[in-house]
Amino acid sequence: MAAPGIAPRILCIGIPVRDLTFRVETVPARGSKANARHLAEICGGNALNAAIAIARLGGRVAFAGPMGDAQETSSGFILDRMTSENIDTSHIVRIPDASTPVSAIIIDATGERTLTIYRDPALGTVELPDADKLLADCRAVLVESRCAAFATSLCTEARRRGIAVIVGVDRAMSLQDSLLTAASHLLFASDQLQETAGIPDDGAALKRLAALTPAFLAATRGPYGTIWLNETGALEQTPAFPVQAVDTLGAGDVFHGAFTLRFAEGGGVRQALRFAAAAAALKCTRPGGGLAAPQRVEVEELLSTSPAATLERAPRL
Repeated sequence: MAAPGIAPRILCIGIPVRDLTFRVETVPARGSKANARHLAEICGGNALNAAIAIARLGGRVAFAGPMGDAQETSSGFILDRMTSENIDTSHIVRIPDASTPVSAIIIDATGERTLTIYRDPALGTVELPDADKLLADCRAVLVESRCAAFATSLCTEARRRGIAVIVGVDRAMSLQDSLLTAASHLLFASDQLQETAGIPDDGAALKRLAALTPAFLAATRGPYGTIWLNETGALEQTPAFPVQAVDTLGAGDVFHGAFTLRFAEGGGVRQALRFAAAAAALKCTRPGGGLAAPQRVEVEELLSTSPAATLERAPRL
Protein backbone atom coordinates (compact mmCIF):
# COMPACT_ATOMS: atom_id res chain seq x y z
CA MET A 1 0.00 0.00 0.00
CA ALA A 2 1.26 3.45 -0.89
CA ALA A 3 2.30 5.80 1.90
CA PRO A 4 -0.02 8.72 2.76
CA GLY A 5 0.40 11.61 0.33
CA ILE A 6 1.84 9.44 -2.45
CA ALA A 7 -0.30 9.00 -5.55
CA PRO A 8 -1.75 5.48 -5.71
CA ARG A 9 -0.22 3.02 -8.15
CA ILE A 10 -2.78 1.44 -10.48
CA LEU A 11 -2.22 -1.50 -12.81
CA CYS A 12 -4.15 -1.42 -16.09
CA ILE A 13 -4.50 -4.67 -18.04
CA GLY A 14 -5.58 -4.67 -21.65
CA ILE A 15 -4.69 -4.84 -25.33
CA PRO A 16 -3.45 -1.54 -26.82
CA VAL A 17 -4.78 -0.44 -30.21
CA ARG A 18 -3.55 1.89 -32.95
CA ASP A 19 -6.54 4.03 -33.96
CA LEU A 20 -7.09 5.78 -37.29
CA THR A 21 -9.94 8.27 -36.77
CA PHE A 22 -11.87 9.87 -39.61
CA ARG A 23 -14.20 12.81 -38.93
CA VAL A 24 -17.19 13.06 -41.31
CA GLU A 25 -20.51 14.87 -41.46
CA THR A 26 -22.45 11.62 -41.63
CA VAL A 27 -21.48 7.95 -41.63
CA PRO A 28 -21.46 6.76 -45.26
CA ALA A 29 -24.11 4.31 -46.40
CA ARG A 30 -23.16 0.73 -47.24
CA GLY A 31 -21.23 0.55 -50.51
CA SER A 32 -20.76 4.34 -50.75
CA LYS A 33 -17.83 6.73 -50.33
CA ALA A 34 -17.42 9.82 -48.18
CA ASN A 35 -14.71 12.44 -47.79
CA ALA A 36 -13.37 12.86 -44.26
CA ARG A 37 -12.71 16.41 -43.08
CA HIS A 38 -10.04 15.32 -40.60
CA LEU A 39 -7.74 12.35 -40.03
CA ALA A 40 -5.85 11.56 -36.83
CA GLU A 41 -3.63 8.65 -35.85
CA ILE A 42 -3.78 7.99 -32.11
CA CYS A 43 -3.23 5.18 -29.65
CA GLY A 44 -6.27 3.59 -28.03
CA GLY A 45 -7.79 0.51 -26.50
CA ASN A 46 -10.01 0.51 -23.42
CA ALA A 47 -7.35 -0.01 -20.76
CA LEU A 48 -4.80 2.23 -22.47
CA ASN A 49 -7.27 5.11 -22.71
CA ALA A 50 -8.05 4.60 -19.02
CA ALA A 51 -4.33 4.53 -18.19
CA ILE A 52 -3.79 7.85 -19.95
CA ALA A 53 -6.68 9.33 -17.96
CA ILE A 54 -5.26 8.01 -14.68
CA ALA A 55 -1.82 9.47 -15.41
CA ARG A 56 -3.24 12.88 -16.33
CA LEU A 57 -5.44 12.90 -13.23
CA GLY A 58 -2.47 12.37 -10.94
CA GLY A 59 -2.14 8.62 -10.52
CA ARG A 60 0.88 6.39 -10.98
CA VAL A 61 -0.01 3.86 -13.63
CA ALA A 62 1.57 0.70 -15.03
CA PHE A 63 0.31 -1.24 -18.02
CA ALA A 64 0.37 -5.00 -18.61
CA GLY A 65 -0.84 -6.93 -21.62
CA PRO A 66 0.16 -8.21 -25.05
CA MET A 67 1.45 -6.27 -28.03
CA GLY A 68 2.62 -7.38 -31.44
CA ASP A 69 6.05 -8.42 -32.63
CA ALA A 70 8.90 -6.08 -31.71
CA GLN A 71 9.53 -5.40 -35.41
CA GLU A 72 6.03 -4.29 -36.40
CA THR A 73 5.17 -0.61 -36.74
CA SER A 74 2.04 -0.13 -34.63
CA SER A 75 3.55 -1.26 -31.34
CA GLY A 76 6.44 1.19 -31.61
CA PHE A 77 4.01 4.04 -32.27
CA ILE A 78 1.93 3.13 -29.22
CA LEU A 79 4.89 2.61 -26.89
CA ASP A 80 6.27 6.06 -27.74
CA ARG A 81 2.93 7.61 -26.83
CA MET A 82 2.67 5.65 -23.59
CA THR A 83 6.14 6.79 -22.55
CA SER A 84 5.22 10.41 -23.21
CA GLU A 85 2.20 9.98 -20.91
CA ASN A 86 4.39 8.63 -18.07
CA ILE A 87 2.88 5.15 -18.22
CA ASP A 88 5.13 2.31 -17.02
CA THR A 89 5.42 -0.10 -19.97
CA SER A 90 7.88 -2.55 -18.42
CA HIS A 91 5.20 -5.26 -18.00
CA ILE A 92 4.07 -5.34 -21.65
CA VAL A 93 4.64 -8.72 -23.32
CA ARG A 94 5.62 -8.81 -27.00
CA ILE A 95 4.13 -11.71 -29.00
CA PRO A 96 6.44 -12.91 -31.81
CA ASP A 97 4.95 -12.71 -35.33
CA ALA A 98 1.72 -11.19 -34.00
CA SER A 99 0.18 -7.85 -34.99
CA THR A 100 -0.84 -5.10 -32.60
CA PRO A 101 -4.56 -4.30 -33.14
CA VAL A 102 -5.52 -1.53 -35.55
CA SER A 103 -8.95 0.14 -35.76
CA ALA A 104 -10.66 2.45 -38.23
CA ILE A 105 -13.01 4.86 -36.49
CA ILE A 106 -15.57 7.16 -38.12
CA ILE A 107 -16.80 10.06 -35.99
CA ASP A 108 -19.84 11.99 -37.24
CA ALA A 109 -20.87 15.60 -36.62
CA THR A 110 -22.64 14.70 -33.35
CA GLY A 111 -19.48 13.15 -31.90
CA GLU A 112 -20.83 9.60 -32.11
CA ARG A 113 -18.39 6.97 -33.36
CA THR A 114 -18.58 3.87 -35.54
CA LEU A 115 -15.59 1.55 -35.69
CA THR A 116 -14.12 -1.64 -36.96
CA ILE A 117 -11.05 -3.30 -35.47
CA TYR A 118 -8.67 -6.15 -36.17
CA ARG A 119 -7.26 -8.08 -33.21
CA ASP A 120 -4.75 -10.83 -33.82
CA PRO A 121 -6.03 -13.98 -32.03
CA ALA A 122 -2.44 -14.75 -31.00
CA LEU A 123 -2.53 -11.87 -28.52
CA GLY A 124 -4.99 -13.80 -26.36
CA THR A 125 -2.37 -16.46 -25.66
CA VAL A 126 -0.18 -14.10 -23.62
CA GLU A 127 1.09 -15.04 -20.17
CA LEU A 128 1.38 -12.04 -17.87
CA PRO A 129 4.46 -11.48 -15.68
CA ASP A 130 4.64 -12.75 -12.10
CA ALA A 131 1.91 -11.47 -9.77
CA ASP A 132 4.41 -10.27 -7.17
CA LYS A 133 5.94 -7.93 -9.73
CA LEU A 134 2.63 -6.69 -11.09
CA LEU A 135 0.88 -6.16 -7.77
CA ALA A 136 3.73 -4.68 -5.74
CA ASP A 137 2.62 -1.34 -4.23
CA CYS A 138 -0.63 -1.63 -6.20
CA ARG A 139 -3.81 -0.02 -4.92
CA ALA A 140 -6.17 -1.09 -7.71
CA VAL A 141 -6.30 -3.14 -10.90
CA LEU A 142 -8.32 -1.97 -13.91
CA VAL A 143 -8.88 -4.63 -16.57
CA GLU A 144 -10.71 -4.83 -19.90
CA SER A 145 -13.52 -7.38 -19.87
CA ARG A 146 -12.11 -9.05 -23.00
CA CYS A 147 -8.96 -10.09 -21.06
CA ALA A 148 -10.50 -12.78 -18.85
CA ALA A 149 -8.49 -15.59 -20.48
CA PHE A 150 -5.13 -14.24 -19.34
CA ALA A 151 -6.05 -11.86 -16.50
CA THR A 152 -8.49 -13.74 -14.23
CA SER A 153 -5.86 -15.53 -12.14
CA LEU A 154 -4.04 -12.25 -11.49
CA CYS A 155 -7.31 -10.52 -10.59
CA THR A 156 -8.19 -13.33 -8.20
CA GLU A 157 -4.80 -12.96 -6.53
CA ALA A 158 -5.27 -9.20 -6.31
CA ARG A 159 -8.59 -9.66 -4.52
CA ARG A 160 -6.93 -12.16 -2.14
CA ARG A 161 -4.46 -9.40 -1.26
CA GLY A 162 -7.25 -6.90 -0.66
CA ILE A 163 -6.64 -4.95 -3.87
CA ALA A 164 -9.68 -3.57 -5.71
CA VAL A 165 -10.28 -5.04 -9.18
CA ILE A 166 -12.34 -2.85 -11.51
CA VAL A 167 -13.55 -4.36 -14.78
CA GLY A 168 -14.48 -1.98 -17.60
CA VAL A 169 -17.12 -3.81 -19.64
CA ASP A 170 -17.56 -2.62 -23.23
CA ARG A 171 -18.99 -5.82 -24.71
CA ALA A 172 -21.50 -8.41 -23.54
CA MET A 173 -20.11 -10.93 -21.05
CA SER A 174 -21.06 -14.56 -20.61
CA LEU A 175 -22.85 -15.21 -17.32
CA GLN A 176 -20.10 -17.76 -16.71
CA ASP A 177 -17.31 -15.25 -17.36
CA SER A 178 -14.65 -15.66 -14.68
CA LEU A 179 -14.24 -11.89 -14.27
CA LEU A 180 -17.83 -11.60 -13.00
CA THR A 181 -16.76 -13.09 -9.70
CA ALA A 182 -13.07 -12.09 -9.73
CA ALA A 183 -13.97 -8.37 -9.82
CA SER A 184 -14.75 -6.10 -6.90
CA HIS A 185 -16.38 -3.54 -9.25
CA LEU A 186 -18.04 -4.06 -12.65
CA LEU A 187 -18.63 -0.93 -14.75
CA PHE A 188 -20.86 -1.69 -17.74
CA ALA A 189 -22.12 0.39 -20.63
CA SER A 190 -25.93 0.21 -20.77
CA ASP A 191 -26.21 -1.82 -23.98
CA GLN A 192 -23.65 -4.37 -22.83
CA LEU A 193 -25.33 -4.65 -19.43
CA GLN A 194 -28.70 -5.44 -20.98
CA GLU A 195 -27.19 -7.91 -23.45
CA THR A 196 -25.23 -9.65 -20.68
CA ALA A 197 -28.26 -10.00 -18.42
CA GLY A 198 -30.72 -10.68 -21.26
CA ILE A 199 -33.06 -8.01 -19.88
CA PRO A 200 -33.92 -4.77 -21.78
CA ASP A 201 -33.93 -2.61 -18.64
CA ASP A 202 -30.87 -1.31 -16.82
CA GLY A 203 -32.24 -1.56 -13.30
CA ALA A 204 -33.60 -5.07 -13.72
CA ALA A 205 -30.40 -6.16 -15.46
CA LEU A 206 -28.25 -4.90 -12.59
CA LYS A 207 -30.38 -6.76 -10.08
CA ARG A 208 -30.15 -9.98 -12.06
CA LEU A 209 -26.36 -9.78 -12.17
CA ALA A 210 -26.26 -8.97 -8.46
CA ALA A 211 -27.49 -12.50 -7.84
CA LEU A 212 -24.42 -13.85 -9.68
CA THR A 213 -21.61 -11.71 -8.30
CA PRO A 214 -20.73 -9.89 -5.06
CA ALA A 215 -19.14 -7.07 -7.08
CA PHE A 216 -20.33 -3.47 -7.10
CA LEU A 217 -22.43 -3.01 -10.26
CA ALA A 218 -22.98 0.12 -12.35
CA ALA A 219 -23.92 1.02 -15.92
CA THR A 220 -23.09 4.22 -17.78
CA ARG A 221 -25.80 5.72 -20.01
CA GLY A 222 -24.15 8.67 -21.73
CA PRO A 223 -26.08 11.91 -21.14
CA TYR A 224 -28.47 10.04 -18.82
CA GLY A 225 -25.79 9.44 -16.22
CA THR A 226 -24.87 6.25 -14.37
CA ILE A 227 -27.24 3.82 -12.69
CA TRP A 228 -25.90 1.59 -9.92
CA LEU A 229 -26.78 -0.61 -6.96
CA ASN A 230 -25.95 0.62 -3.46
CA GLU A 231 -24.93 -1.52 -0.50
CA THR A 232 -28.56 -2.35 0.28
CA GLY A 233 -29.31 -3.44 -3.29
CA ALA A 234 -31.35 -0.32 -4.07
CA LEU A 235 -30.96 1.51 -7.38
CA GLU A 236 -29.31 4.92 -7.39
CA GLN A 237 -28.05 7.15 -10.16
CA THR A 238 -25.28 9.65 -10.63
CA PRO A 239 -26.25 12.29 -13.21
CA ALA A 240 -24.08 13.25 -16.14
CA PHE A 241 -22.65 16.72 -16.55
CA PRO A 242 -24.42 18.33 -19.52
CA VAL A 243 -21.92 19.27 -22.24
CA GLN A 244 -21.86 19.77 -25.99
CA ALA A 245 -20.27 16.55 -27.19
CA VAL A 246 -17.93 16.66 -30.16
CA ASP A 247 -16.27 13.23 -29.73
CA THR A 248 -17.48 10.37 -27.52
CA LEU A 249 -14.63 8.04 -28.48
CA GLY A 250 -12.90 6.90 -25.29
CA ALA A 251 -15.35 8.58 -22.93
CA GLY A 252 -16.27 5.33 -21.22
CA ASP A 253 -12.61 4.43 -20.83
CA VAL A 254 -11.85 7.82 -19.26
CA PHE A 255 -14.80 7.23 -16.91
CA HIS A 256 -13.34 3.86 -15.85
CA GLY A 257 -9.88 5.31 -15.28
CA ALA A 258 -11.15 8.28 -13.29
CA PHE A 259 -13.41 6.07 -11.16
CA THR A 260 -10.55 3.70 -10.40
CA LEU A 261 -8.16 6.47 -9.41
CA ARG A 262 -10.61 8.29 -7.15
CA PHE A 263 -11.64 5.03 -5.50
CA ALA A 264 -7.99 4.08 -4.98
CA GLU A 265 -7.41 7.49 -3.40
CA GLY A 266 -9.99 6.60 -0.74
CA GLY A 267 -13.12 8.13 -2.20
CA GLY A 268 -16.31 6.09 -1.80
CA VAL A 269 -18.25 4.92 -4.83
CA ARG A 270 -20.49 8.01 -4.84
CA GLN A 271 -17.52 10.34 -4.92
CA ALA A 272 -15.71 8.18 -7.46
CA LEU A 273 -18.75 8.06 -9.76
CA ARG A 274 -19.18 11.82 -9.68
CA PHE A 275 -15.46 12.39 -10.30
CA ALA A 276 -15.63 9.94 -13.24
CA ALA A 277 -18.71 11.65 -14.67
CA ALA A 278 -16.90 15.00 -14.68
CA ALA A 279 -13.79 13.55 -16.35
CA ALA A 280 -15.83 11.79 -19.05
CA ALA A 281 -17.89 14.91 -19.73
CA LEU A 282 -14.76 17.01 -20.28
CA LYS A 283 -13.32 14.37 -22.61
CA CYS A 284 -16.48 14.54 -24.76
CA THR A 285 -15.99 18.27 -25.37
CA ARG A 286 -12.79 17.73 -27.38
CA PRO A 287 -11.64 15.39 -30.16
CA GLY A 288 -8.86 12.85 -29.81
CA GLY A 289 -10.25 9.73 -28.16
CA GLY A 290 -8.47 8.81 -24.94
CA LEU A 291 -5.75 11.35 -25.74
CA ALA A 292 -8.38 14.03 -25.02
CA ALA A 293 -8.56 12.94 -21.36
CA PRO A 294 -8.57 15.99 -19.04
CA GLN A 295 -6.05 17.11 -16.45
CA ARG A 296 -6.88 16.92 -12.72
CA VAL A 297 -7.26 20.70 -12.36
CA GLU A 298 -9.95 20.73 -15.06
CA VAL A 299 -11.99 18.03 -13.34
CA GLU A 300 -11.70 19.72 -9.95
CA GLU A 301 -12.83 23.01 -11.47
CA LEU A 302 -15.88 21.43 -13.08
CA LEU A 303 -16.79 19.72 -9.82
CA SER A 304 -16.42 22.97 -7.87
CA THR A 305 -18.49 25.03 -10.31
CA SER A 306 -21.23 22.40 -10.76
CA PRO A 307 -22.37 21.47 -7.24
CA ALA A 308 -25.17 19.33 -8.61
CA ALA A 309 -25.24 17.99 -12.14
CA THR A 310 -28.67 18.16 -13.71
CA LEU A 311 -31.12 15.26 -13.55
CA GLU A 312 -33.29 16.70 -16.32
CA ARG A 313 -32.30 14.06 -18.84
CA ALA A 314 -32.31 11.15 -16.40
CA PRO A 315 -35.43 8.93 -16.45
CA ARG A 316 -37.16 7.95 -13.25
CA LEU A 317 -35.94 4.75 -11.64
